[in-house]
Amino acid sequence: LFTTLLLAWRRILWVEYEANAVREFAVLEQLARLGRIGIGSLEQLGRGHLLLLQVLAGVSELLTRPRLLLNQLFSVGVLSVLIVAISGTFVGMVLGLQGYYILSQFGAEQTLGVMVAASLVRELGPVVTALLFAGRAGSALTAEIGLMKATEQLSGLEMMAVNPVKRILTPRFFAGFIAMPLLAAMFSALG
Repeated sequence: LFTTLLLAWRRILWVEYEANAVREFAVLEQLARLGRIGIGSLEQLGRGHLLLLQVLAGVSELLTRPRLLLNQLFSVGVLSVLIVAISGTFVGMVLGLQGYYILSQFGAEQTLGVMVAASLVRELGPVVTALLFAGRAGSALTAEIGLMKATEQLSGLEMMAVNPVKRILTPRFFAGFIAMPLLAAMFSALG
């Protein structure tokens, strides 16, 4: 009887020991998974920074071939003018209408122009322009580069000893960098 009780007690302790070991393993597994996620995020951030450095190093290519930048300024900036102008006009009109309704309740209609201008220049102009730019120009650029990758045009450039980052990405990056503030200023001015 004593040995049976001792064996049962030993089994209970062993099961409890195994349960604790499984719990500890689960905690360690969760920590390991968290570490893998953190390291993966840092790796992606590093890759993004390396691509940005390659794009910035491609400025020399733009200086020798300014036509690449001008073509991209047309496709990114000039073709986005219409949607930005129409949106800026209507956002300004709606903001003026709503602002007049609220300000007329307090007898401060004369401050409407300052309110609309300040809110467009500070807040709405850059944000809405960025959304419109990302929707129109960003999707077009993404589709164009995706098609180049799918049809192996980028590999063909590499075979001809042409750096695709300097030839393809750098002009598009700097065209967006130049066009975006101009489009935001136009949005705010038309609003």
